[in-house]
Amino acid sequence: MSDLRKIKVNGREIEVAPNLTLLQACEAAGEEIPRFCYHERLSVAGNCRMCLIEVKGGPPKPVASCAQNVRDLRPGPEGAPPELFTNTSMVKKAREGVMEFLLINHPLDCPICDQGGECDLQDQAMAYGRDGSRYEENKRAVEEKHMGPLIKTIMTRCIQCTRCVRFATEIAGVDDLGLINRGENAEITTYLEKAIESELTGNLIDVCPVGALTSRPYAFNARPWELTKTETIDVMDAVGSNIRVDARGREVMRILPRLNEGVNEEWISDKTRFIWDGLKRQRLDKPYVRENGKLRPASWDEAFAVVAAKLKSTAPARVAAIVGDLVPAEAIKALKDLTDAVGSPHRDCRQDQAPLGGARECYLFNSGIAGIERADRILIIGSNPRLEAPLVNARIRKAWLADLNLKIAMIGEASNLTFAYDHLGAGAESLAKGGDFLKGAERPLIIIGMGAIARADGAAVLADIASTAAAAGVVKDGWNGFNILHTAAARVAALDLDFLPRQGGRDFAGILKGVEEKAIDVVYNLGCDEFDAAKLKGAFVVYQGHHGDNGARHADVIFPGASYVEQPGVYANTEGRAQLANRAHFPFGEAREDWAIIRALSDRIGKTLPYDDLFALRQAMIADAPALGRIDENPTGAAPLDLSTVGVRGAVSTDPFRSPIRDFYLTNPIARASKTMAECSAAMSGATRMAAE
Repeated sequence: MSDLRKIKVNGREIEVAPNLTLLQACEAAGEEIPRFCYHERLSVAGNCRMCLIEVKGGPPKPVASCAQNVRDLRPGPEGAPPELFTNTSMVKKAREGVMEFLLINHPLDCPICDQGGECDLQDQAMAYGRDGSRYEENKRAVEEKHMGPLIKTIMTRCIQCTRCVRFATEIAGVDDLGLINRGENAEITTYLEKAIESELTGNLIDVCPVGALTSRPYAFNARPWELTKTETIDVMDAVGSNIRVDARGREVMRILPRLNEGVNEEWISDKTRFIWDGLKRQRLDKPYVRENGKLRPASWDEAFAVVAAKLKSTAPARVAAIVGDLVPAEAIKALKDLTDAVGSPHRDCRQDQAPLGGARECYLFNSGIAGIERADRILIIGSNPRLEAPLVNARIRKAWLADLNLKIAMIGEASNLTFAYDHLGAGAESLAKGGDFLKGAERPLIIIGMGAIARADGAAVLADIASTAAAAGVVKDGWNGFNILHTAAARVAALDLDFLPRQGGRDFAGILKGVEEKAIDVVYNLGCDEFDAAKLKGAFVVYQGHHGDNGARHADVIFPGASYVEQPGVYANTEGRAQLANRAHFPFGEAREDWAIIRALSDRIGKTLPYDDLFALRQAMIADAPALGRIDENPTGAAPLDLSTVGVRGAVSTDPFRSPIRDFYLTNPIARASKTMAECSAAMSGATRMAAE
């Protein structure tokens, strides 16, 4: 610990790392330092001067603690530790003066600000604000700015801390925001008066300390003290971002990020944050039965009776089950057990038909999301991480900014990923170039997207990628850089539970073909909506889900299930990290938890599943897949990976790799039911602009 430096903060001696700022050092000593412009994850600007402290032996004026490091402090007499003071009269007077200056033009409209009750400005004004202003001139008014359908601006509140500019430039990687003019006329704006073209726009709301940027969809809908706050997990992608759901009664009012350094740090994507209005639209809140070609409301008893009669009269070999992208692990386990009890071998969780399975390390993001920052070369194959997993893309950009020696290459569709990379080619024919690119790296990392493997020759492509990875030393002692980037939140847990065809069973494509060939008579569809559900026409389809989307339109019986905020459940993210989602409110209408529906159906067909409550179900689930019981444990490096077992050798098509996500905002039933997501999709596609012209 010889590299630590001794300092004194308000007379208390501590040891800190020399690269810490004085602000961080003071907080390490237990002293609270007010700030507006400083943010731990952004570059230092030193704009607001709210963090002033006194340095003994330093200049005869307060020092901005965010802009000076411990290593810059001069020792005291005879080598005594440098001394810092945060509570002297000079510091207090300086902070009060800064606060008065910052509020000269602020409208002080706290009662109507959406950050009321959660605002740094309010808290600090209570400690350092004056009871009146000495400013007698007219306050400046600033025109509101257009930042798209997500951000509401009240720019007269802005104190030019530039947090938003730094976030957009450094984290999001877009140059749409900036500071123009000087002095009293300075203002932050979008240069071209257009929506900010980023999937992380909503984080600007969190970083703004004064309410100049607030949530447009949430504006004037609720106050924080009215809301019930629930910590849970996001399912809009496979990252598993940690979130907090704020609900009033049975209505979700907003979604905010939670801190998890290994997954999403403190950011979330716009889809994660603003999806909540889709949770109450187009909901399935009662069972339905198709009669004379039309769906009609029915009771649970009637719906169960219809399905039970059909299952009892159908041979097990003519029954199939499929699982969608938003389903919790408990429901997948229950449906698996039901298919086993019925005797059906046909089941699959891969509606995109990606050839994944086998050993757990064959389908995980093995380096971990945080492990991206340790790589010295990154090869992206068949993926657009900016659309498929914005937080993974942000992590790659973070690594790229931090390490000048980091090299990145891509095979697939060229697109703006917010960082520089070498485009090696469009398809599998360029994998050899990818191998050459990775050679010589100490910690090479490959990110394989569904665009490379979710196709007819996916198994062969995967085998070729694995061979390339083996030759480049992607897997070695202490490092596993072989990474699968999933797009479905439920996929890893379903693979862990082996929700795959049994001996002699059909996979997803085989089930669709079986329906076409009249070999499959009954299909249990648990939340599958991202395929052409019309291909199930001809079979008796039971759809269980929470939105009236693609799957429900072609169902003969509909069981209304619960969404991810309406039931507890376990989700395993693309890393294989099991995380616990909690219920924010109860389901709408007559809808029930997914596992409970399947358990009740099993009883009606005389194949009662051996658990009566969620605890017993989870015990059975963990017995099948122990990894799902290790909550929030990063499984990376748990077992070696034999790359020779990945994929199946075969002919490879010359077709280019294409990301499966074409519209980031409309990727699942909840998103397609969201008015806000529709507006974002229109804004990003240019439809709004063309309509205006």
